[in-house]
Amino acid sequence: MNTIAVVFEQPERLALTRLELEPAGNDDVVVDICWSGISTGTERLLWTGRMPMFPGMGYPLVPGYESVGRIREAGSSSGSKVGDLVFVPGARCFGHVHGLFGGAAATVVVPGAKAMPVDERLGEQATLLALAATAYHALAGADASLPDLIIGHGVLGRLLARLTLALGGTAPTVWESNPDRASGAIAYPVVDPTADTRRDYRTIVDVSGDSSLLDTLVTRLAPGGEIVLAGFYSERLSFAFPPAFMREARLRIAAQWQPQDLLAVKHLAESGALSLDGLITHRQPVAAADAAYRTAFGDPACLKMILDWSKPQ
Repeated sequence: MNTIAVVFEQPERLALTRLELEPAGNDDVVVDICWSGISTGTERLLWTGRMPMFPGMGYPLVPGYESVGRIREAGSSSGSKVGDLVFVPGARCFGHVHGLFGGAAATVVVPGAKAMPVDERLGEQATLLALAATAYHALAGADASLPDLIIGHGVLGRLLARLTLALGGTAPTVWESNPDRASGAIAYPVVDPTADTRRDYRTIVDVSGDSSLLDTLVTRLAPGGEIVLAGFYSERLSFAFPPAFMREARLRIAAQWQPQDLLAVKHLAESGALSLDGLITHRQPVAAADAAYRTAFGDPACLKMILDWSKPQ
């Protein structure tokens, strides 16, 4: 069995390549992908070659961890059903080609436990569940309080703001300096940081990925306030100690979402408590994958790019 997949052959060089798939076992399912999302965080770092070394990192690689497809085959011990629409957070089924994260392919083989059934009504919006789970994880740490300031109004920032409201919090302020991204708020204010004079925020969640912001954010904290780093930072982070000392600032890093985070946002989205509307702004057939990745990483108006796998060749 083989498949067409997006392959990063090296930084900034992409190809659509036919790859052999590892055989499916009794615990596995074979999923024909309908849609996959392009991440402008970790995948951009893979694209530019600035991704720090992690286990499984290397080129060539198949990117993608935001895929939705339909089960074609289900192993006898997979716990899955043929025909189910499922969210797939990547795959490692491509032999010598690295599967980091492995979801950008026409067909994948994954353990049934990793193929989460989703409501048919979500359709392509189910590709957003990984980002929603990332946002939920940032809000659900031990002794975590919901944010009153969010840095960045991309998809992750919007999901953080929507989840804050869905979880019963008050409307957070969102900082966004790019006017192209200032619109699209739902019941919360989006302001340019230069126009905000507040210095008493209790919880600030930063999803900008900008390693130079930390000193600025410290000065905006209330005493005992917390900064949550929920983006991914390729550059070294540092901050001046005296301002942080004076505020007894706390710093927390939100890492990879966990299965319980994914289940939580799935239930919120399927119940309607969390809206995923208006977050997917661009779509391309997989035949235009090279242009799609370049648009996703280079066009500020592109919040989320989706690849359509219905005609992969």
